[in-house]
Amino acid sequence: MQPNTTVSLAQDLTAKIATRTAKIGVIGLGYVGLPLALLFTEETFPVTGFDIDSRKVKTLGEGGSYIFRIPAEQIQGALRQGFRATSEYARIAEMDAIIICVPTPLNEYMEPDLSFITSTGRAIAPYLRAGQLIILESTTYPGTTEEVLIPILDKNNRAELRLARDGMPSSTQEFYVAFSPEREDPGNETVARRDIPKVVGGCSVAATEAASALYNAIFKRTVKVSGPAAAEMCKLLENIYRCVNIALVNELKMLCLRMGIDIWEVIAAASTKPFGFHPFYPGPGLGGHCIPVDPFYLSWKAREYDFHTRFIELAGEINTAMPYHVVQAVGKALNRERKALNGSKVLVLGVAYKKDIDDLRESPSLTIIELLQKEGVEVSYNDPYFPFVGKGRHYDLQMTCASMEDLGAYDCVLIVTDHSTYDYPRIVREAQLVVDTRNALKGMESPKIVRC
Repeated sequence: MQPNTTVSLAQDLTAKIATRTAKIGVIGLGYVGLPLALLFTEETFPVTGFDIDSRKVKTLGEGGSYIFRIPAEQIQGALRQGFRATSEYARIAEMDAIIICVPTPLNEYMEPDLSFITSTGRAIAPYLRAGQLIILESTTYPGTTEEVLIPILDKNNRAELRLARDGMPSSTQEFYVAFSPEREDPGNETVARRDIPKVVGGCSVAATEAASALYNAIFKRTVKVSGPAAAEMCKLLENIYRCVNIALVNELKMLCLRMGIDIWEVIAAASTKPFGFHPFYPGPGLGGHCIPVDPFYLSWKAREYDFHTRFIELAGEINTAMPYHVVQAVGKALNRERKALNGSKVLVLGVAYKKDIDDLRESPSLTIIELLQKEGVEVSYNDPYFPFVGKGRHYDLQMTCASMEDLGAYDCVLIVTDHSTYDYPRIVREAQLVVDTRNALKGMESPKIVRC
């Protein structure tokens, strides 16, 4: 009887995971990939991080960090345990498990940009070998793993490898593929990363079991689903749930402003209900990679099935409009002071997409700054995490962080990101006018304060 090669390869990989000898490769050393690589290193796995950005590789190799919440001491400790960073994809051949954590932004037409996934697939395919496990973590639409990544791996590998699938005869040239959505929440100090359950869906039972075994080594729990598409949809559901509820509360905020009702008071009161309500909070717009982007990924994919996601798209429209609402509020506040928006000096506090993190991705602050500039406003910004804001995929500001020394020199101070380091009583005391988009001035009363 012919041996079941698929089982033996999978068992060999699982045994390596159990003994912490499996070599782990993490591709993309950003806000998702680097923390993941460090978790595996802490569990004594031999870990290699891959990134095309030579500056990141050099910084890590020298024991430095480019992510604020990851101290350099943690990188140095990882290096002592054997962690290494490289740009050489030939080393993929040494890895037993390869986890892809690359960006999946939207293009200028608000359509999925999978170029980082496709380029990564082409880069690693020539170095794949039998028995390896490849896991995609990048947020994307259902079908990406099987329709985009796997065909690239099949076509470009040099060893005539074959994807392991259920119901197919076993082979000595098989590899495994799974999808497991990242669930990072930068700045969250209440839930430990290890306590966040990890969803996994493989292209075969063997792939799912291997991925589950791998993540069980660093997370307290894994949740196995039927396949990659279910895992991909899980991630979108989580973030669209937040997007829709934030849109709802943003719309209610604008209504409450007209009605003279404090939306924050209303949310606090509603939160006392022990069932059927979960609080979401309004703001100047959505930020981060996932929540502003994911709804558009699903609505784009839905068109393939002749389906119009009206509810999701409406939520996206409301959230996208919030920076415009903020600019209008600033103009109205200045008008109250008999000042025109055009020619005024405005200091924007906070350019990170949320408090106490060093992440600019999709930050509403960037849009607000550009909109103010178009209105002829002389805009400055302050953010303790960003001494300089240059050029990104959707912005080109080339601005240097302004001092907080002379707040009275500005016609308006606009709170967009409520960092904990700001001295809010001092801001109210010294500024001519303060527009608050985050309820940072909760409990404070002054004729200078305008809440929007």
